[in-house]
Amino acid sequence: MATSSSSTVLRCDVLVVGAGPAGLAAAQAAVQRQQFVILIDDNPSAGGQIWRQGPFHALPPMAKRYLSVLSEDALIYLPGCKVIATDSQCVIVETVGKHQIIHYQRIILCTGAKEKLLPFPGWTLPGVTGAGGLQALIKNGLPMTGERVVIAGSGPLLLAVAETVKKAGGDVVGIIEQAPSHRLFSFGLRLIRWPKKLRQAITLMPLKNYYKNSMVLGVETSAEGRLTGVYISNKGQQQKLSCTRLACGFGLRPSTELAQLLGCLLDEQGNIQADVWQQTTIPGVYAAGECTGIGGSELALCEGFIAGFAVSGEYALAEKWQQKRITWRRFATAAAQAFKLNKEITRALPPDTLICRCEDVRLEELESFQDWNSAKMATRCGMGACQGKICSAILHDIKHWAIPSPRIPLSPVSLETLTTEVDKTID
Repeated sequence: MATSSSSTVLRCDVLVVGAGPAGLAAAQAAVQRQQFVILIDDNPSAGGQIWRQGPFHALPPMAKRYLSVLSEDALIYLPGCKVIATDSQCVIVETVGKHQIIHYQRIILCTGAKEKLLPFPGWTLPGVTGAGGLQALIKNGLPMTGERVVIAGSGPLLLAVAETVKKAGGDVVGIIEQAPSHRLFSFGLRLIRWPKKLRQAITLMPLKNYYKNSMVLGVETSAEGRLTGVYISNKGQQQKLSCTRLACGFGLRPSTELAQLLGCLLDEQGNIQADVWQQTTIPGVYAAGECTGIGGSELALCEGFIAGFAVSGEYALAEKWQQKRITWRRFATAAAQAFKLNKEITRALPPDTLICRCEDVRLEELESFQDWNSAKMATRCGMGACQGKICSAILHDIKHWAIPSPRIPLSPVSLETLTTEVDKTID
């Protein structure tokens, strides 16, 4: 595998940000067309969430094929690398306590998506995680033997997480899906257009403990504060499920902060706008994968190849992936329609529901405000360790407030980086 030099300045033809399926495909395409590529990712290992590497998780052969690009001589791979700021055709990054400046000719943003978290009473307690978060923990070695797990929210991810829990030795006592039966049935019929997805659905669909048209109302804890149960609304009737873990995922939201910092425009759904060649509204800046619209790994691979060939000027090769992209975009549209969130999930929140877990700000404290900035100044909502990344998104879903524009540094960073390279590079 190629390694970076000890210099604080690196240069490349193409910078790919994100080493999930889209980023790996983009890097592979660009390297094939004689481009010198730097691939960076903030995870310790490449693969993204779907191909996350860990001590107790075997990668599928397809993942291994795409990960082989990391050994190319024309590619530098920087894991555990966070982008903290941008300047004219360069980014400032920090990795393993070392800061570097990367100059590029063209950049492909494959920044993926974040789990959509929606609050309910008890959502910040120990034992409660995101659905994708629990899956990542298990792949990294979290023991599940003896754990009784409820998985709640919406979307195909719930089934994938349930399968991961079972393989790790956990007991899935309930999958709480908010979508109604008729939408799920209609979606199942439409899967015949995508045989691969139909086979996955048949394999993953549980024969029991699958609660449709249901949602989490709250949790039960022991005197020691340990999670002991979950209260759900099952078709309008309250019910309790005993468990030791609760994992909630209400879909995904695109990660667009770096794109916004570069000046790229977003569409009405909050995705990065990209044209037929995956180029954003800023020349030389491309985007692929979940950050341009939630669609799964198959769509991400198509967009990655299109972007990688397009930045190399190989439009004929990019064109060959256009029809596959159309096919998987249709699947993404069908999934979005089937798993559209019920408004009741956010309408029925008790006033004392915690919204900002960093600063302990509750919903009732925010009712008198009309926008993010006024609420932040008066209540400190969003001024904690996560820099408002969680609560601003929650308030966008609950109160329809605009999500604040990103500011540098994009991630927590060492004081040394702030006082040296950033000061030298950013006015």
